[in-house]
Amino acid sequence: MLMPDNNKSGEFGRQAKRPGRPVQVIAVTSGKGGVGKTNVSANMATAMALAGKKVMLLDADLGLANIDVMLGLRPEFNLSHVINGEKTLHEITIDGPNGIRIVPAASGIKMMAELDPMQNAGLIRAFSEFDDEIDVLLVDTAAGISDTVVSFCKASHEVMVVVCDEPASLVDAFALMKVLNRDHGVDHFHVLSNMTHTSQEGRNLFMKLLKVTDRYLELTTSYMGTVPYDEYLRKAVKKQRPVVDAYPRSRSAIAFKNLAQKADKWPRSDSPGGHLEFFVERLIESKLSAAESRK
Repeated sequence: MLMPDNNKSGEFGRQAKRPGRPVQVIAVTSGKGGVGKTNVSANMATAMALAGKKVMLLDADLGLANIDVMLGLRPEFNLSHVINGEKTLHEITIDGPNGIRIVPAASGIKMMAELDPMQNAGLIRAFSEFDDEIDVLLVDTAAGISDTVVSFCKASHEVMVVVCDEPASLVDAFALMKVLNRDHGVDHFHVLSNMTHTSQEGRNLFMKLLKVTDRYLELTTSYMGTVPYDEYLRKAVKKQRPVVDAYPRSRSAIAFKNLAQKADKWPRSDSPGGHLEFFVERLIESKLSAAESRK
């Protein structure tokens, strides 16, 4: 089995040949479903691409993969074909709006939870050999606190938690942050308030969450901002297009553009590998740690 090599002297180090800035890996997640997390992922990716970034969007909701549906795409192959050795990452990656590179997931397949050593190595190799220049990898996780969600979040540089004005949204967001912080050492989160009626409402949601995280957890919680409730966003969803692309002057589109600018100012990590294999390296390490803890 290929194991992480923090000194860059092993397989990862030999394959990390591309120069330039490291890929920025951002996990977009939530404690519960229905808060608009996938919409946030698609529009953040589009806003970043419009700003000149080379963006890859990974659909990591392996149980209910729907990035392709939201963007009106029909992929013939998905990540399961890469893991099984049937296709390369290049062959399954499809073009989305404004040049976004999209890695579609497989719905209803428990592949990531049960990878064997050969599949682990194949996945790492697939990302390591992906030689397209990428600035940002956005990872749209599933909702909740499953092992898969935890693994994707732990493997990313930044974790963005999406909440909305529902009690269950805040309670479940806290539960997710608690698991990631206490059990996996994730100590910094960005919180985005979604579908709010005013900017103050969005900040109030953040303050409610901050009150409990400051009291019970040892972490830093940053307020990323708010995306307003917007009828144009609903119209864009029906058209299967990002609102940033379909209605660029709408309130929600402007909010997503501002969020993309904020994310671009986050510091970049010089983690081992520095490119896409860094993400998979940490993902596999997280999976192995979870498997060991269950023994």
